[in-house]
Amino acid sequence: MSRTPLPLYVGDISAMARSLRAQLTTCDNLPGHVEILNMLARSTGYRNFQHFRSQFTAKVGLDRTRPVPAPVDYVQVRRVIRYFDESGRLIHWPGKFSHREPCLWVLWSRLPARQRLTEPEVNQLLQSSHLFGDPALLRRSLHDYGLVTRTPDCREYRRVERQPSPEALALIRSLGERLAA
Repeated sequence: MSRTPLPLYVGDISAMARSLRAQLTTCDNLPGHVEILNMLARSTGYRNFQHFRSQFTAKVGLDRTRPVPAPVDYVQVRRVIRYFDESGRLIHWPGKFSHREPCLWVLWSRLPARQRLTEPEVNQLLQSSHLFGDPALLRRSLHDYGLVTRTPDCREYRRVERQPSPEALALIRSLGERLAA
């Protein structure tokens, strides 16, 4: 018989450890398999293991209707966020290729959607979003990465509506929270 794995999320591992310890001290002898399952479930906020399993099964049934989000590499987000100051402006151009794209997504998110922009308008938006004084580099990079389109004479720019990577979304959210605080 195959069993469906039941992932256990613990918001506070210290509270879980205290709860498990308190439950184990009430046992006279070594608890059995089902008793340990119930203890683990209770220490994470469920009534018992059956309650935990039924909640998981119900959640899986509901989640099937929604797409599963891709996992986020938060280590990468933490590395890339260092390129921005407290005001959310890009301090310097990343030397690492893998750090450039998330930074460009942040700049992309600041461009207005579905609007034509002239080169001076794009320069003004980019100038207010970085500190190293090279909007031309950023404009070219946004175009090279396919995040903006431009006319052959480079007079008009338009943001390309695409879905950012999970890391870029996390970076944009983090910078937004930093600005809101």
